[in-house]
Amino acid sequence: MTENNNHKPQVAPAREPAIMLPGVITALLGLMVAVHLARVFSLSEAGDLNLMLWTAFLPVRFLYPDEIPGGLFPLLWTPLSYAFLHEGWEHLIINCAWLAIFGTPVARRYGVVPVLAVFALSSIAGAALYAVTTLPPLATPMPHYLVGASGGISGLTGAACRFMFQPLLVARDPATGEPRALGRRLASFRDLATHGNARFFILLWLVMNAAAPFLPLLFGADSGISWQAHLAGFIVGLLAPSVIEGRRMEPKA
Repeated sequence: MTENNNHKPQVAPAREPAIMLPGVITALLGLMVAVHLARVFSLSEAGDLNLMLWTAFLPVRFLYPDEIPGGLFPLLWTPLSYAFLHEGWEHLIINCAWLAIFGTPVARRYGVVPVLAVFALSSIAGAALYAVTTLPPLATPMPHYLVGASGGISGLTGAACRFMFQPLLVARDPATGEPRALGRRLASFRDLATHGNARFFILLWLVMNAAAPFLPLLFGADSGISWQAHLAGFIVGLLAPSVIEGRRMEPKA
């Protein structure tokens, strides 16, 4: 009996990961979904109201701290914690999809800490603009509150705009001669102004959100869009890559 040496042992192909999203994006999505699931299935109506009072962003706290549980104290965390609350499933699903689409390239380019920093700072900026634009008209305590991750997601969208419209740069590997992707160069603000697709996307975003507060004049009802969070977050996101990458303009993956 002879041994057949012509057949090499077969190596099982490597499995593709079930979730292709970067870990930090998956974690943010998971936290947002977990909070909403807990609100829907675990909390009573009274418990959900109490959660909203302590974690949603209520600008009215600045004017009437004695009339709201916690007073001014929750303002230490609610300019960020509000981002993990959502009005309903539709609100949550739209934000999750937007986060996956625009957060993924930012996470792959910069990593965990910069992504979380952009998300957090954009959320806080959105809360600040919301407070500035909703507090002055108030004469009596009103239930104005801000929830949703759109401020932080808008920041990641703005950051992605700084490189996602740039062409992919390719070079030849000096050893093998094979083409190798170098990534995309960080665009300057002049680049954004002169690039047709980038300019159109950014202007469309800014104009649509700047027009949101005037919709009630046309349709007689509040759109419910947190345009303040969208605008402030997006602007923070546009500026963030300049800080993250400094003055360097080398392409990154």
